[in-house]
Amino acid sequence: MSSPAPVLNISCYLFVGLPDAAELRERLHAEALARELKGTVLLAEEGINLFLAGPPEGVRGWVAMLKGDARFATLSPKESWSEAVPFRKLLVKVKPEIIRMNMPAIRPDQLPRAPALPAATLRRWLNQGHDDDGRPVVTLDTRNAFEVDYGTFDGAIDWRIARFTEFPAALAARKDELMGKTVVSFCTGGIRCEKAAIVLQQQGLDGPVYQLEGGILKYFEETDGAHYHGSCFVFDQREALDAGLAPSSEIKPAGKA
Repeated sequence: MSSPAPVLNISCYLFVGLPDAAELRERLHAEALARELKGTVLLAEEGINLFLAGPPEGVRGWVAMLKGDARFATLSPKESWSEAVPFRKLLVKVKPEIIRMNMPAIRPDQLPRAPALPAATLRRWLNQGHDDDGRPVVTLDTRNAFEVDYGTFDGAIDWRIARFTEFPAALAARKDELMGKTVVSFCTGGIRCEKAAIVLQQQGLDGPVYQLEGGILKYFEETDGAHYHGSCFVFDQREALDAGLAPSSEIKPAGKA
C-alpha cells in the first residue's frame, strides 16, 4: 500500500457548553500556531467546529491537547490526506453559533439530539428500499443548493435553500413531503443535520427522524459510496472530495456545463 500524502486534514464538531469560549480561543490559537497548522476553528457557547490541516504529528498533537479537556474527550475527527495544505491561514474565532441557524432555542448541547444513523445502516436501507420496519426512507439534504449541485444521494429531497438559515422556513412550508416516511437528514460532516433533525422532531412528523452519523464524509469513509452520485463540496481549496475522500477529478458541479 502506498504511503499517504504528507498533509493530514481533519474536520469535526461537538455541541458542548463552552461559557469560556473567549479564553479558550487564545489557548487553541497559540497551540495551533506552535504546530504550524492552518484552517479554521469556530467556538461558541454551544460548542466547537473545526477544519485544520498540517503535519500529521502536529495535527494529532493538537487534537490530543484539546481532548485533554474533558469536555472534548468524545471528539472523533474525520481524517483525509492531501499533497498540500488546503488553507491559506489559521483562523480561530468566537461566534454566536458554530453553525448559524438563527434559532437560539435550538441548542444541541442542551436538547436531546435525534438518533444518529450509522452509514452502513443507511446503505442497507437504501439497498432494500425501506427501513427495518418496512417504512419508506427519504434522505433530506440540509446543505445549500450550490453544494447539492456537486453531488447528493439518489432521490434526496433538496429544497434549494441558499443558506442554512432558510431551512426552518422551508421545512414548515413543505413538511407534508415527509409524512409517513422515515426521514434521514444529512449534510457534509454532521453539524447542520444535527440542528436540522431537532427542528424536524419539533415539527410533529409521524415517522422516525434520524441524522446521518458523521454526514457524507463519514458515509464515504465507512461505505463504498453506493447510492451517492457526484462529489462532496468541502469548504477549502480542494473544493470537492470523491467517495475515496480524495480531491475530485470532476470539480464542476454535477449537471452543470
